[in-house]
Amino acid sequence: MADESFLRWPFFEDRHRALAERLDAWCAANLPVDHSDVDAACRKLVADLGAAGFLRHSGAAEGETLDVRALCLIRETLARHDGLADFAFAMQGLGMGAVSLFGTPDQRAWLERTRAGEAISAFALTEPASGSDVANTAMTATPEGDGWRLDGEKTWISNGGIADVYTVFARTGEAPGAKGLSAFLVPADTPGLTVAERLEVIAPHPLARLSFDGVKLPADARIGEGGRGFAIAMSVLDVFRSTVGAAALGFARRALDEAVARVTAREVGGAKLAELQMVQGHIAEMALGVDASALLVYRAAWTKDMGAARVSREAAMAKLHATETAQKVIDQAVQLHGGDGVKSGEIVESLYREIRALRIYEGASDVQKIIIARQTMG
Repeated sequence: MADESFLRWPFFEDRHRALAERLDAWCAANLPVDHSDVDAACRKLVADLGAAGFLRHSGAAEGETLDVRALCLIRETLARHDGLADFAFAMQGLGMGAVSLFGTPDQRAWLERTRAGEAISAFALTEPASGSDVANTAMTATPEGDGWRLDGEKTWISNGGIADVYTVFARTGEAPGAKGLSAFLVPADTPGLTVAERLEVIAPHPLARLSFDGVKLPADARIGEGGRGFAIAMSVLDVFRSTVGAAALGFARRALDEAVARVTAREVGGAKLAELQMVQGHIAEMALGVDASALLVYRAAWTKDMGAARVSREAAMAKLHATETAQKVIDQAVQLHGGDGVKSGEIVESLYREIRALRIYEGASDVQKIIIARQTMG
């Protein structure tokens, strides 16, 4: 049984507690799903999460604002039950984040479909030569007729190959560097957009490298103002970066639960592992790390929900601490499981593979340190 005492913290309202309870019950009845066909599993997860009403939290309806605490609670709970379910939910929010924050009424029609689980979205920012350096984006969007022409590549795109719509960032040239980018909404069936390569990783997720060869878009495909693409991307990440920490927190909680179950059941030399002081020390350190991560994650989410324009420092701290700590907690859980910890199909083994990418995507750990340092000294 996962620790739920944190739900009584003053960061949350009764509606958040009710949401966590309802989602946990749904997860217990529906997760984990079969991962043998990852594409099919993600499609089913999106449809099921939409039908159950949880995806409505992934984006804000017209006139509403995103509830970041709800986003974090959902990601933590899903991750604790099934990493692929967390992935499916998270990408619906991230993929439509720019539309949720800056989209026109016509563009928001896509958002309503993704919130219902009727369409799958993706966030296409990373390029082969510009991972963390978004300002170095090379993909171009050139005015052509009464619209735009997109040319270039994107890579490591989550939901690449199964998405129905992509939010794409390209250089429109209003100014050098970060000030010359814009965001565009691109349906997956647009001519010239192809899946150049499907990418395999240690924790199976749908990922792809995308090619844009003369992709023609209407003028109203641009999201927000021209030259504001970098600011839009950072605004989206400002919201969703905390939720990456929440997912890591969910993985860490599950690892701690599995470790406690293991040491209270396993005997060595006629005594339970849990009776050994060294093991107790490991469990204490794991519990401390989990609670510290939770405090940082939900502080960042609460701060954003209370109206802060930007929470770059808080979100960076939450993501950095939660993902790095989860890696340590999960590694210790594997160690306490002994040989079973590295056996394929064991829960802690799958957690070990799931957590690694979270220290990289949406800003690698070293990038978070730079953000924290600059905010602190600035």
